[in-house]
Amino acid sequence: MAHKYKLVGVSGTFDKLHIGHKAILSKAFEVSERVMIGLTTSRMVQNKELAEKIEPYEVRKEKLEKFLREQGYIDAAEIISLDDPYGPAIMDAGLEALVATEEVLSTVKKINIIRKEKSLPPLEIVITPIILAQDGHRVSSTRIREGKIDEQGKVLK
Repeated sequence: MAHKYKLVGVSGTFDKLHIGHKAILSKAFEVSERVMIGLTTSRMVQNKELAEKIEPYEVRKEKLEKFLREQGYIDAAEIISLDDPYGPAIMDAGLEALVATEEVLSTVKKINIIRKEKSLPPLEIVITPIILAQDGHRVSSTRIREGKIDEQGKVLK
């Protein structure tokens, strides 16, 4: 299968690896030969809602690797630690595009502003839809941590 890109980036906390995460990751591998996955460090998630319930970095990384192996993506993936919202995307890391949802579009646009200031070409943006849970609200790790839905988007309360 011919891919549009050689290397794209995607990032996140990937806590409680859910159907929304799996959809964005699958989209990244659909459009690119290789995918750089920025996995936020435990230090970076300290200020997130219900941070104390976020799985440790190594647990999140293991679950991510398991999913990548199950889908046959592991050999085309590179997982890197992300200590800030921009990571290598603001440098010329060979990235051609970023895969993201609309809810992080402002960060992606900020990355391109920083790249322009550094005389780097802008990254293309591949938008993936937000996955909705059974109740019509978005699937999110926060809602899972709150016990409102499960990783498949099924309502629990």
